[in-house]
Amino acid sequence: MKQRRLQRHAIAAWRGLAFMLLGIPATLVGLWFITVISMITSFVGVLLFPSATMLLRTQLDAYRDRINRWTDVRIERPYLPEPEPEPGVHGYFKRFIALISDPATWRDYLWVVIDPVVALFTAALPGLLVLYGIWGYVLAAFAGDMIGHYGGSDWYTYIHVTEGYGSDTGRVVSTLAVATACVAVGYAIAPRMLNVYGRWGRTILGPTKKSQLALRVRHLTETRSEAVDASAAELRRIERDLHDGAQARLVAMGMTLGAIEHLLDKDPAKARLLLSETRATSAKALHELRDLVRGIHPPVLADRGVGDAVKALALDHPLNVEVSADLPGRPDAPVESAAYFAVSEILTNAAKHSGASRVWIDMRYEDGMLRIAVTDDGRGGATLDGGTGLRGIERRIGTFDGVLALTSPVGGPTMVTLELPCALSSPKISPS
Repeated sequence: MKQRRLQRHAIAAWRGLAFMLLGIPATLVGLWFITVISMITSFVGVLLFPSATMLLRTQLDAYRDRINRWTDVRIERPYLPEPEPEPGVHGYFKRFIALISDPATWRDYLWVVIDPVVALFTAALPGLLVLYGIWGYVLAAFAGDMIGHYGGSDWYTYIHVTEGYGSDTGRVVSTLAVATACVAVGYAIAPRMLNVYGRWGRTILGPTKKSQLALRVRHLTETRSEAVDASAAELRRIERDLHDGAQARLVAMGMTLGAIEHLLDKDPAKARLLLSETRATSAKALHELRDLVRGIHPPVLADRGVGDAVKALALDHPLNVEVSADLPGRPDAPVESAAYFAVSEILTNAAKHSGASRVWIDMRYEDGMLRIAVTDDGRGGATLDGGTGLRGIERRIGTFDGVLALTSPVGGPTMVTLELPCALSSPKISPS
């Protein structure tokens, strides 16, 4: 743990310098953007504005990506949805108006103007201190004598580096002490300064209340459309299963009963044989109906909740599945259903594709979230786009603002984590 913390401090200092260097191309893009703004009163400026805006957004997406990966701060893209593309001049001007009226466009420009100064005193400061300390070591080792020999003079903080510097033990020791202090302070404050920079980035590059609302509306529109499509597909599956399974058997049973009715007086033995076959057909039809109902909403899920339903699912699974459930109550029925079928699909994927022999399921409720982690000891290498149905699970839980995270290095293990925001009902207390 201590080694990991030291590594984090060391990496943070150089990542801060990377942010400062990233400001060089961002500043160039910002200069181009302001040049286009200066021409906005002419048709040339209107023509170039969308491309300049997109270039600036691409550059600042790199900032958001690195802040999300290198700091404890998370920044979403803040841009308002663009209008649907339309042909002709009208569509072009419509896009121009949408981009120029988006507050995030001007916040992006504010960033490229102010960020070089902010980065210098936040993210880049620890790395600069470390470099300054390294320069002190170089002075103490040999560069101080070289500067003095050629008649130059320099200052290292309060220490005068001039001719005879190397023979002055006091000045060399002072240089080493200052250099060591700079390196130590630089590494010590690096993670904290990086997070300060991340918060600055979230303030300017993050979404405003207006854009948050617009992004929320867009997300709900997408998830609603996906939920409608999923429901339609589920209805088609139920209709197909009924038509090809239970309905066909029931029709056959009706025809067989009609034949039995005519054979009762003529051939009782054959009528009894047909009755036996009809009884077997009715049992199969009932079994298929039960499977269909279980596929729609398992009775154990309705009666005992998602924890016990997943445990029942694990008992019937071909792999060795261990379930740990710590749920002080029950989520709403739609959330329970989404969680149950998501776990069911993940277990099916594990049996088909992972080559695993054991699966561990951990279910708990923390911070207003139903968290489910499914881990297998298979070969790994799973992806969301690998045709394993994980993208469908992500869309299904996305209807409830849920998220799916996948960790599956080659060689395993594979862990799929689901998080669904929900409230739990109070558990029913049985009378003693």
